[in-house]
Amino acid sequence: MNTITILFFAHLKERSGISRLVLEIQPNLKIGQLRTQLIQQNPALTEVLPHALASVNQTFAFDEDSIPPGAEVAFFPPVSGGSNKPLIFKITEDPLNLDTLVEQITLPTTGAVAVFTGLVRGKTSRGDVHETDWLEYEAYVPMAEKMMRQVAEEVQSRWPEVEGIAIVQRIGRLLPGTPTVLIACSAAHRDTGVFEAARYGIDRLKEIVPVWKKEVGPDGQTWVEGDHYPERGD
Repeated sequence: MNTITILFFAHLKERSGISRLVLEIQPNLKIGQLRTQLIQQNPALTEVLPHALASVNQTFAFDEDSIPPGAEVAFFPPVSGGSNKPLIFKITEDPLNLDTLVEQITLPTTGAVAVFTGLVRGKTSRGDVHETDWLEYEAYVPMAEKMMRQVAEEVQSRWPEVEGIAIVQRIGRLLPGTPTVLIACSAAHRDTGVFEAARYGIDRLKEIVPVWKKEVGPDGQTWVEGDHYPERGD
């Protein structure tokens, strides 16, 4: 038998009533087969597990992939080196300090920093109009920080003149007006792609970094999911 650890996040954790499970499985069991087995063991997962993303040892996995011995397998909703340039990526419960982060990605040659900061919105006035009392952010931290590094590397490959990159996501319960995420890119000049790089960074984070939020308001609470399903190599 093969012993693995299974992690559930966001509404999968709530539906199953379990955040971490140690399970013995048959050798060479595939992700798709594991989904079926978990649903049989816990029918509360019937509606959500078939559509959840999966990872094995903090790398996206697919239904046809076999699970190696001792693996850490995670299920969660869709979401999000070798250089002397400063790179910062972390998940934190601490308040975001813009001045400190900008200082950390500033080099002697830096003359421009483009920053995007997302906030908790208290009132949503377009689409599904509603009010929000607070957001509860959750992350699969080791994988999230790994994927943040990937986003930073993608930014560097597309905008090589970017000197430093900071990607920081706050988790926990956050009230309206509170900064939740920060993407900052530094460069020698403003015309080097720093604006586009910061925009790409936040868009890519929302696609592949496993971070979720539960929205709580006067009308109840709900987990807010993305609609991007990664492909192999994403």
